[in-house]
Amino acid sequence: MTPVAGAAVLTAAEMRAAEARAFAGGDEPFAMMRRAGEACAHAIRRVSAGGEVLVLCGPGNNGGDGYVIATTLAAAGHPVRVAALAAPRTDSARQARDAWTGPIEALASAAPAPILVDALFGIGLTRALDDDAVASLKRLSTAARLTIAIDLPSGIDSDSGALLGCPTCADITLALGALKPAHLLQPAAAHCGAVRLLDIGIVADAATYSLAPPSLPSPNPASHKFNRGMVAVIKGRMAGAAELAASAAMHAGAGYVALLGATIPAAPHALVRRPLDDESLDDPRIGALLIGPGLGRDDAMRVLLEQALDTDHPLVIDGDALHLVTPERLCARRAPLILTPHAGEFAALFGEGQGSKLDRAREAARSADAVVVFKGADTVIAAPDGRARIASAASNWLSTAGSGDVLAGAIAACLATGFDPLDAAAAGVWLHGEAARQCGVAFIADDLARALAGARDAATKSL
Repeated sequence: MTPVAGAAVLTAAEMRAAEARAFAGGDEPFAMMRRAGEACAHAIRRVSAGGEVLVLCGPGNNGGDGYVIATTLAAAGHPVRVAALAAPRTDSARQARDAWTGPIEALASAAPAPILVDALFGIGLTRALDDDAVASLKRLSTAARLTIAIDLPSGIDSDSGALLGCPTCADITLALGALKPAHLLQPAAAHCGAVRLLDIGIVADAATYSLAPPSLPSPNPASHKFNRGMVAVIKGRMAGAAELAASAAMHAGAGYVALLGATIPAAPHALVRRPLDDESLDDPRIGALLIGPGLGRDDAMRVLLEQALDTDHPLVIDGDALHLVTPERLCARRAPLILTPHAGEFAALFGEGQGSKLDRAREAARSADAVVVFKGADTVIAAPDGRARIASAASNWLSTAGSGDVLAGAIAACLATGFDPLDAAAAGVWLHGEAARQCGVAFIADDLARALAGARDAATKSL
């Protein structure tokens, strides 16, 4: 199996284009189907512990994969049965069915088995499953010990991650050739279980990848606090939010963090408190300027945001500040810029938009000429040039006050090292998710900020 982290993510159209390139290069459609089915069968044998397998085959190429799976399992002496929703409708699927020498049961009357393989519908599904198919899937998956989906659980839109009807929840999804957006975007991702990527000979030409552990610089003998990255955080109406972001930047690896506008010294003492004036804002050593956490939305804060926008520093804009600016104003700025909206902030700045979350993030990045980190249970990071990263699901315990401030600080720390803005945003998102994993349950944002140091260590060890 191929690692999922850092893997290409292809839409249905992009996947078909990759297949077409393979066919133009001499690959045969049925040969590719056979590779896919055999790879799936091998993976299924590894997790089935010898249990009987029931393969559900649909009328398209996903169903054809299912027939190959059944044929391969039977040849290996593994107990397997096939149930079909309808007759095959593609040449390759018909070839696959003809190679299956066992009986074919009707889906509606098929008896359950300990291992259920869902090969009914894959990336081509565009409408909701009919009620009879849903009822059969539910009945058989409820009775199974393990449900394995081929490419995608049936009843999911591959590109948007939307649910088409009521799909079952797979325990394992075997992604063929490349990840699909639905493996990472909610609500579909929650129905995929553990996603495993299988190599079927596809060469992916992708602009989108799943998030991978970042390669972060470590200090060397020539390092000092400023060349490790200086972050300046602008304090707003709620000082605690800015202090939390500053703390996160320090724990994420920044060498020097200044809180601009703070007047009352408090722990951590390593946090430098400086006045918010032209001299502090113009400091040429600043590698990243952060504004927005706890800022407030009044006219005075709007003026403060304009001051930040007028600097030449790489800038991270979060929280309240996203309500005080327009895409046109952002687009006029030439220095690197990262925006970190959650769904409400995204709608306030860009409108609801059209298409999938990935589509909307890309369009927003283009319109603002900025990297956009569209936060949520599924986080999409998009650059103006169309490149994108999608994070796999992180801890649900991140739904706590201040976690967004921690993320903004982590991203600012990565940006301050001179990273490309997309890479800086991706690194910050990865560190944030890993810190949450290390914190376990019922953590608060202060715990999360401190855990960034351990997350950074984990990133180094993972490479």
